[in-house]
Amino acid sequence: MPHDPIRSILTHFRFRGEFVSFRELNSGNIHRTFYLLFRDGAREYGYTLQRFNTYVFPDPLGVMRNISHVTQHLKKNILLHEKRADRQVLELVQTVSGEVMHTDEAGGVWRAYEYITDAVALDRVDSLEQMEEVGRAFGRFQRYLADFPAESLFESIPDFHHTAKRFDAFLRAKEEDRAGRAGQVREEIGFFLERRDVMGEIVRLLEKKELPLRVTHNDTKSNNVLLDVKTGKALCVIDLDTVMPGSSLYDYGDGVRFAASTAREDEEDVSLISLDMQKAGAFTRGFVSETAGILSEGELLRLPLGIKVMTCELAMRFLTDYLNGDLYFKISSPEHNLIRARAQIALLKDVERKEEALSDMAARDAARYA
Repeated sequence: MPHDPIRSILTHFRFRGEFVSFRELNSGNIHRTFYLLFRDGAREYGYTLQRFNTYVFPDPLGVMRNISHVTQHLKKNILLHEKRADRQVLELVQTVSGEVMHTDEAGGVWRAYEYITDAVALDRVDSLEQMEEVGRAFGRFQRYLADFPAESLFESIPDFHHTAKRFDAFLRAKEEDRAGRAGQVREEIGFFLERRDVMGEIVRLLEKKELPLRVTHNDTKSNNVLLDVKTGKALCVIDLDTVMPGSSLYDYGDGVRFAASTAREDEEDVSLISLDMQKAGAFTRGFVSETAGILSEGELLRLPLGIKVMTCELAMRFLTDYLNGDLYFKISSPEHNLIRARAQIALLKDVERKEEALSDMAARDAARYA
């Protein structure tokens, strides 16, 4: 992007100091992101500027209102309990008119955050200490938003984790068979048909109010947590676009699924795929140490259900997209979504084998931190 258009956007935000430079960041897959450097005398200020992907998020104002309300609530509770909130919560930069985003003449939507310095986000978690900190970060997110009215949030992606509706979409894809692939994946189709009941369990528990509605992040990957580069401690949860009402089991389950798997999401050799119980245990310790006394006993004891449901849901979404002709997920080969589905199926099978051990682990930590 040329220099001048960036400068024209900058005038619409309340940045401190004089503009020095910008560079594009390529770490995200959704929005276009830039790092901005400003200077006031000897003092430097960094900012993150993003151009919204309105195809993925067609109502950016709804998303930004969610983020504004949630970050203000987080900051209030962090200050109440920890006295300082430096680098522990995303800080939005307002526009000159006091808004949370700016729409340019071409209809492009922009937002800005203060840049959090001396922090790193990990695509892969190698140590148990790091894993515990990632779990702790998402646990703190739950703890400090426990008194936020989850039902007031806008659904940026409606029915994102409504697994029963995801299953209906899978059945439609199977019946329509648009890409003519259903005959090649009968075994995988049968796998999901056998697990229909368990996949809808969290939705049923929410509907019966046996699980409370919570503010959930809904994308609890390790690279959505910033760790302090010096101490290794968790600082801040980032990427709040999918913050919505949901279940704490979603966030816990997807966090373990992503960070405790022994292989990539698209590993072709399924013999390499399993759930690393040491990493799962470290994430659980971090998560439960922050949420015991906040989450209900029913939530804490059902945490392993979240791993099963989230792994099964993602596997089914990959297979659904494969049956539909690869319309949603980016692929690098015609079989990419099928490889992904089989990888998550292999992971789920291992989770099912370790279900009793996972339940014992959750119960032990719940009792330990009660």
